[in-house]
Amino acid sequence: MKLELHWSDGTILTKEYSDAVTPEMILQDIGYDCGHTVVGCRLNREPIRMNENITEDGVLELLDIRDAYANMSYQTSLIFLYIHAVHTVIGRNVQVKVENSLSKGLFTTLHGARPEERAARKIQAYMEEQVRKCVPIRETWHTREEILRMITEEGGRNRLPVYETAPDITGSYVCEINGEKDIFYIHMVPHCGYLKLFEVRRYRGGLLLRFPHLKYPDRVPPFEEQKVLYGAFSEETQWQKLMQVRYAWELNRTVENGKAEELIMLSEALHEKKIANIAETIRKKKKRIILIAGPSSSGKTSFARRLCIQLKVLGLDPLYLGTDDYFVDRDEMVPDEKGELDFETIEAVDMELFGRQMNALLNGETVDIPEFDFIEGKKNYGRRIVSIADDQPIVIEGIHALNPRLTSGIKNDQKYRIYISPLTQLNIDRHHRVPTTDARMLRRMVRDHRTRGRDAAQTIREWPSVRRGEETWIFPFNSEADMFFNSHCLYELAVLKKYAKPLLKEITPDMPEYPEAQRMLEFLAFFAELEDDSVILNNSILREFIGGSILVK
Repeated sequence: MKLELHWSDGTILTKEYSDAVTPEMILQDIGYDCGHTVVGCRLNREPIRMNENITEDGVLELLDIRDAYANMSYQTSLIFLYIHAVHTVIGRNVQVKVENSLSKGLFTTLHGARPEERAARKIQAYMEEQVRKCVPIRETWHTREEILRMITEEGGRNRLPVYETAPDITGSYVCEINGEKDIFYIHMVPHCGYLKLFEVRRYRGGLLLRFPHLKYPDRVPPFEEQKVLYGAFSEETQWQKLMQVRYAWELNRTVENGKAEELIMLSEALHEKKIANIAETIRKKKKRIILIAGPSSSGKTSFARRLCIQLKVLGLDPLYLGTDDYFVDRDEMVPDEKGELDFETIEAVDMELFGRQMNALLNGETVDIPEFDFIEGKKNYGRRIVSIADDQPIVIEGIHALNPRLTSGIKNDQKYRIYISPLTQLNIDRHHRVPTTDARMLRRMVRDHRTRGRDAAQTIREWPSVRRGEETWIFPFNSEADMFFNSHCLYELAVLKKYAKPLLKEITPDMPEYPEAQRMLEFLAFFAELEDDSVILNNSILREFIGGSILVK
């Protein structure tokens, strides 16, 4: 049996084995260290467990936590160990709910117990003990019918709606640690010894479970206080209660029962109310420079234009600008160490010109604002010569808008900073959240196919680079925000599924993007498909991605 072994650093080795062999045995045999811990693998582009027997020729990818599948496998295994630890330390009657991502980890709540610092330390200590002992995590695959029978017989009624409302789910894994069982939808690591890196800490009304990150694959990253994001998630929780949709199955029921139209209207009304409140805050505080930033596919442009409309309702006449028009001319850009031009760095923005022109506008002067020609790679002048009144705000949208370097020459009391992102708290069940990054990638996939003719494979291929840019230039500055706007539409995954599913199915097994496409299809299987989306307003943020927007042409 011949195996071609691929590591994440690009190393490729070929080995032959006469008997069945597991990926764990291969790693021990090779002894090669690629610099990052391998926690998952794929054989011929299909995920397998690290302790699964290989009996055929093929390509074996050895994956560290920077791979989307391996990352999710690590997180899911750690969540299971954490749930088991909570039940062991505090009690089986405690219900653990994974709420959302926060501070490079997951914010969880404990229903039936008060989270205390001493309990957090005990939970961490118990988890560390299981890691030292390399306690096995067993898993067995069961078909949909078997799972439904098990749920019915064992009384796990809270899981039943997940399967009843999502016929695309073909089956699940029943996993077990020290006699505790639960249902999961992705391969676990073989034993707890893989889960060396984590932290449990008390945070506000719950516990944070923190772990390695794409940017920090071999250590738990430094803790970051994110009060603005925490507040945004609290607000989202209230919206979910109002709309009575907290889990995927509740969204599915809404679609099945023909009540999607009401949900859509309510969701859009909440967005409009929030934007109106932000506009009122800007008016009351007499802010002049409104800075809007967020990661890819957040709906920044739609939000900015809707905010401008609400400001006009209040008697203000905002000037709308994008930082893209202040790019440095391409022939003046300095190549990076690889000799390439980096268009995501803040150095690609002419910060001196931006600051000078913003201050000139605030002082009542007339300014020749550039328009950047992306084909020619240079700024053009003479097309937008403007001045503004004393009370007129300037709304500025761009990925670097919250970076203090961009506006260092502008007085702080003039600025109002808004961070926007679609942060969903819609869970599949108590233990399975909907990753925000997956929802954003689906938005981008649908939009880029519609507006640029790009296929889903290209979106998947570019997504790691997009994420790296966000980690460097966007996420570190969300704490600068005065206000957070959650651009998530509670109904959107039911809509995006209709557009994204056929695009993902075009990716064939011979393509490198196939594993990620399959992961996304498995994720979408939890959601019903909303066929008729005509009721979605033409100024909805979601229209920026599916088409039909009057705000983004």
